[in-house]
Amino acid sequence: MFNSCYKNKKVLVVGHTGFKGSWLVNWLYYLEANIYGLSKKNINRSLNYDSSNVKKKLKKEYDFDVRNFSKLKNTIKTIKPDYIFYLAAQSLVGSSYNDPHETWTINLLGGLNLLEIIKKINFKTNLILITSDKCYENIEKKSGYKESDTLGGSDPYSASKASVEILYKSYFQSYYKYNKKINSATVRAGNVIGGGDVSQNRIIPDCIKSWKNNKKTQIRNPKSTRPWQHVLEPIGGYLLLGSYLAKNKYNGESFNFGPTVKNSKSVKYLINEVKKNLPNFKFQFSKVNSFKEHNLLQLNCKKAKEKLNWNPRLSFKNTVKFTLEWYKRFYKKEDMSDYCIYQIKKFIEYEKKNKNNKK
Repeated sequence: MFNSCYKNKKVLVVGHTGFKGSWLVNWLYYLEANIYGLSKKNINRSLNYDSSNVKKKLKKEYDFDVRNFSKLKNTIKTIKPDYIFYLAAQSLVGSSYNDPHETWTINLLGGLNLLEIIKKINFKTNLILITSDKCYENIEKKSGYKESDTLGGSDPYSASKASVEILYKSYFQSYYKYNKKINSATVRAGNVIGGGDVSQNRIIPDCIKSWKNNKKTQIRNPKSTRPWQHVLEPIGGYLLLGSYLAKNKYNGESFNFGPTVKNSKSVKYLINEVKKNLPNFKFQFSKVNSFKEHNLLQLNCKKAKEKLNWNPRLSFKNTVKFTLEWYKRFYKKEDMSDYCIYQIKKFIEYEKKNKNNKK
């Protein structure tokens, strides 16, 4: 659907040093795009950024904070990107409790800067604004949240992401809707796992750190259910949506990208699957939790399936296997730049296999 869409096109990835951003750069590199990266390197820098040589895959890299309006404006005006994928954020719920001001200013004011700058551009671009599945008011809804459901959030991170969605809608209705140079949409996904994530208080990085140091992993909330998905699942959705925006479709809309109900498993189920893949992995369940977390979170992705023909590709077992295999290769000191591209190709093979099975 998008193999030729990005070839030789200028693509700006804001937040390229992060976990999702670094994987997005690798996939765009495979698609032969001209990639520009913009991040403050000491914010959410992932292991995958360094190990897969993301910097070498860029036409140019910019190191500054998205809250710097003038620098962001000059950079976008200089590049004149065909596509902008905006992933810059303080993305951790726990950190948002510890430093709400930092979370709010990065997430909301950074997004405001971007939208105000894009409003005045004199070139055509396609904007994919990445927020979070936590932008929905969580009422423990078993059927899953759909794009038209109420936005909100009790913690600073969730509330800031909901606010970015509201901010975007106001800009779209007031300015973008009437500007033929701008096609844009927001995307919502969460509980993404995959190789190269080293964020604090995230379950897979915590497991890997303890496993590597031969210690027990402390696991909180074993009964909590989450929509676990491999990082390539939503990124494939972002790229697919970008290709539709370039054809002037779905401008101003929002899309969920999440796993099937079968892949929404409890923390306990995930940990048992990790144990099958990591030799000598040890853990214990802990009652300690310094911040509130909801027990149930599920997205309704019917819209993406019907309008974009997007479907998650990996089973739960393959999602965990893909993730842990990356770390095992990393600690064996293999070439992770090549291995990231290998996993992307493997993921595409699963996509083709699933499509052929439907015929």
